[in-house]
Amino acid sequence: MFESLSGRLGDVFERLKKRGALSASDIKAALREIRVALLEADVALPVVKDFLAKIEAAASGEEITRAVAPGQMVVKIVHDALVEMLGAEAQALNFNAEPPLAMLVVGLQGSGKTTTVAKLARRLAEKDKKKVLMCSLDVYRPAAQEQLVVLGKQADIAVLPPIENEAPLAIAKRAMENARKEGFDLVLLDTAGRLQIDDAMMDEAEAVRDAVSPIETLLVADAMTGQDALNVAETFHGRIGLTGIVLTRLDGDARGGAALSMRAATGCPIKFVGVGEKLDQLEEFYPDRIAGRILGMGDIVSLVEKAQAVADEEDVERLTAKLEKGRFDLDDMAQQFRQLRKMGGLGELVSHLPGLNKMQKNLASAKIDENLLRRQEAIIQSMTRAERRNPKILHASRKQRVAQGSGTDVRDINRLLKQFRDMQTMMKRMKKMEKMGLGKPGGPLPLDPLHPRNS
Repeated sequence: MFESLSGRLGDVFERLKKRGALSASDIKAALREIRVALLEADVALPVVKDFLAKIEAAASGEEITRAVAPGQMVVKIVHDALVEMLGAEAQALNFNAEPPLAMLVVGLQGSGKTTTVAKLARRLAEKDKKKVLMCSLDVYRPAAQEQLVVLGKQADIAVLPPIENEAPLAIAKRAMENARKEGFDLVLLDTAGRLQIDDAMMDEAEAVRDAVSPIETLLVADAMTGQDALNVAETFHGRIGLTGIVLTRLDGDARGGAALSMRAATGCPIKFVGVGEKLDQLEEFYPDRIAGRILGMGDIVSLVEKAQAVADEEDVERLTAKLEKGRFDLDDMAQQFRQLRKMGGLGELVSHLPGLNKMQKNLASAKIDENLLRRQEAIIQSMTRAERRNPKILHASRKQRVAQGSGTDVRDINRLLKQFRDMQTMMKRMKKMEKMGLGKPGGPLPLDPLHPRNS
């Protein structure tokens, strides 16, 4: 996400950083380029004007002209303005009321609303330990209610059984009554959408809102609709009264202007973003982290959280014990590959690291295959247990057999074995450092598939 905007802003800042001092004309030229970059990224014009006015006011003082590194000061000013535009701080969901709490989810048809309801329910059940009931009020779209039932089974979340010809308002009241009787903490109400906003949809949503008094009213908006998403948000907020926004398909939008515009234009915080189709691909929205990623500063905190989420504690402890004894075999290496894939693969890893713009370009120019990890896993799985534990016995005939079994060739086997030997060498160095009191090995290995020796 934000690739094009990040690339354009990165080029502007690179030029500023190369100058020893900045004049007023340098700053004005930079502001013009930032303006073009934001507009091309689909940020609304009023939001762009307000954003640039704040930057210009902050960048025109003596602080910049006399700063030791004026280019870096401009980056900081833009970063702070971005964070403010995006909402300053992450906004958590409100649970401060007597259960069962109703959460109303609204949005246009095709925005990913029903899938988002399932993702949100799964997250609330797993991370917040809430007992959640999902309910579809969409009696118009064919199989909409059945879709939520299927998603409920996949996410292991309860779904209110649909009754034929029941009206949306009656469904909402029945859901709240069931939740009270069966001790649910939360009821997620998936309202009906339309291809475009109309009065009938708004009237229905208003009636449901008045009947259930939701603690949260969340708008699900497709980030790829650009400026239209902003109009949708303003209309829903004016009629229904939103408490938050969930942006979907942010992983597929290289521009990201909707994310920058919606919070500034409506005053409603973006609470979550959808970054993929799977039910676990819903992330909390952190303005400071997103601003850092846009400006190429990376988002190491989110990367660490992803690593912790996919790492099994027992596996980590087992691997740590083996490393402390100086043992590390190909099974351990395959485990590291699996964890990296669970984190989203090489592209997702790179998107969180500092120097985003350059690293993304290097990833593209190097033509690194995202299926590399799968192939390497396949090679290891095609070996016998003895070969995985002692790769030294892999001579020519054995390599030929492994290559045939994994659909690769002997050169791929040799590259993997070289990578394994390099990692073993690193483990030995870490062991020596531990003996010298300089460190202790442990935890998941920091694999670097982008390093020349590993590619």
